[in-house]
Amino acid sequence: MAERYGHPELFMGVKKQEFPSYDPRGLKGMGLGYVTSNRGADHCKAYDTVELPDNLGIEGKPALIKRFQDLMAVIDAAGLCMFYAKGVSSDEAPDLVLSGLETVTGAGYDMKTMFRAGERIWNLERLFNLKAGFTRKDDTLPLRMLEEPMPAGPAKGHVHELDVLLPEYYKLRGWDENGVPTREKLAELELEDEL
Repeated sequence: MAERYGHPELFMGVKKQEFPSYDPRGLKGMGLGYVTSNRGADHCKAYDTVELPDNLGIEGKPALIKRFQDLMAVIDAAGLCMFYAKGVSSDEAPDLVLSGLETVTGAGYDMKTMFRAGERIWNLERLFNLKAGFTRKDDTLPLRMLEEPMPAGPAKGHVHELDVLLPEYYKLRGWDENGVPTREKLAELELEDEL
């Protein structure tokens, strides 16, 4: 609608999906989750950051978001609801998911192989989006979130520091500066044929 009426700058979303109720200027991890989610401004792929005591800080957020996204990819692939792991702390959630997977499948997952499965899924989804025409330019927030400080509340005066967080996230993922999984990362995940 914002585009139709000549004001695309008024749209508050990522990859054509509008924000849920969280302003990324006050939840830095959530903002990074919005831009790196494979389906747009999806709070379900970064929900864990809502519970953190330091929502305005940026230290460690890329690693936290990556870990939660990989876990959510496993939860989605297993056909579970994200709330399956929300009744416990973020430290306990991976153990709960792993225990459930093993109880149901007996497939021999351990924590490392479970998170690797999630990372494989996340990278496959990224490759799908790249083939569909999404690029680095789609991994951004509206300028308002990056340039216009929050006018009131606990995050008053804050903007989102995407310029710092996104390169670190890409590096942790093993992606290049354009957000494309490197050949080395795909080989590590045994996905090299997917490029």
